[in-house]
Amino acid sequence: MVQQNNEFSIIRQYFNASTRTPRKDVALAIGDDCAITEIKANQRLAITTDTLVEGIHFFSDIDPADLAYKAVAVNLSDLAAMGAEPAWISLALTLPKVDHRWLATFSRSFFEILDHYNVDLIGGDTTKGPLSISITAHGLLPRDKALCRHGAEKGDWIYVTGSLGDSAAGLALLQQKRGQNTDTALSQAETYLIERHLRPVPRVLFGQSIAPYASAAIDISDGLLADLSHILQRSAVSASLKLDKLPLSPQLIAVFGVEKAEQFALAGGEDYELCFTVADKNCAKLERELTHIGVDYTCIGQIRSQNANKMIRLKRGAEKVALPDVQGFEHF
Repeated sequence: MVQQNNEFSIIRQYFNASTRTPRKDVALAIGDDCAITEIKANQRLAITTDTLVEGIHFFSDIDPADLAYKAVAVNLSDLAAMGAEPAWISLALTLPKVDHRWLATFSRSFFEILDHYNVDLIGGDTTKGPLSISITAHGLLPRDKALCRHGAEKGDWIYVTGSLGDSAAGLALLQQKRGQNTDTALSQAETYLIERHLRPVPRVLFGQSIAPYASAAIDISDGLLADLSHILQRSAVSASLKLDKLPLSPQLIAVFGVEKAEQFALAGGEDYELCFTVADKNCAKLERELTHIGVDYTCIGQIRSQNANKMIRLKRGAEKVALPDVQGFEHF
């Protein structure tokens, strides 16, 4: 079969490959000027967009399977932070050239994660230029049940899912490996950290499960301190965090030690775990709801009254600790 390199043949060959029966709420998908979807009367639509750019968000030699997975996962993570059910995405793919082997691998991984979360690709665009992937993801919310950043109140408890700092540590290992001229074998712990960077798990079911009980939520993409600050600013409150409660993986501590692990956890970013707040009266209900979810979560602090001079205070036990001179990821 002769492989063609025009836009429409690429779409037909690589982006019409879902193995699932299409969602019933998609009335019209790829093939027209617009997609058409249906929303029930008691639902609202959550929409998010993320762009990954070569050299900024990923290395040029990244496995296209990892790139496709992560491009979808980071968008699903945004929906998870709102408590939304992922439904549809559109993809804008910019390619420097048509590489059929690359496209086949990218497409296969792309639809594997979409099919896993029951998400339909409903449209997008392909064009020539420096490699970048832009995805717009749409999720469904019960009316008036969205998790937002502005709902945290004094006395609420601060939680995070999973372990923090693994992704930033994995990125550091990849950067270190690229700077070496030898192919040094990786330990199991190092391999785990790199996998956590390349393949973050969007906490989709967890986000939907906490939506009735949490007061605010955000996914940790730019680092715990930076992302928690968004909740605090929008909610006009401050926070007290316990350093000794930060969930650090054994692999992270084994490779980098506790001090560096805490730095990664506080400011490393790209963990795509959820940070959320819960009123004291809802904590027991939340724990019962999460019994069978299978995701670890940890209380790391509490919301305090607004303090304009010190939005976040750190403690180790009863001892106050100065905020580290580190910042979360900045796009500019």
